[in-house]
Amino acid sequence: MRLLTHNMLSSNIKGVTNGFPLGIVVEKVIEKPVEMNPDFLKNMFAKIEWKALVDASRSMGYAELPDQVDSSMLDSVEFLQRFHHALLELHLEEGALVCPETGRKFPVNKGIPNMLLHEDEV
Repeated sequence: MRLLTHNMLSSNIKGVTNGFPLGIVVEKVIEKPVEMNPDFLKNMFAKIEWKALVDASRSMGYAELPDQVDSSMLDSVEFLQRFHHALLELHLEEGALVCPETGRKFPVNKGIPNMLLHEDEV
C-alpha cells in the first residue's frame, strides 16, 4: 500500500468522529521504483494532508520530508524527489492500519489494506 493510498483512507467505524489519519504498524516495507512525474506531484500536493504523510513516512523509516511545506517548494527538484519517494515508492507490504480513535487494527497483507468492518461496527 502506497502512502498516497494511506493519505486518502480513514476509519468508518460507527460512532467514530476522528478516523483520520490512520496509524501504521509496520511489519514489512518495500520500495518499488516508479518514474517521477513532476506534474502529477504538483497536482497532488494540494490534496495531500501533509502532517499525515510526514508521520506515515517516518513510521515506515523515511525521515526525509520537512515538517512544514508551502507550494514554492514544488520548484525544487530535490523536494519533488523526496515527496515522490514517500508518496509513491514506499509500500507497506505487511502490517496494519490503526484507527486513531478506537485503536481497531485493519490488517495489510501483500500490500492490500482490509478495511472491511465487522457487523457491530457498521
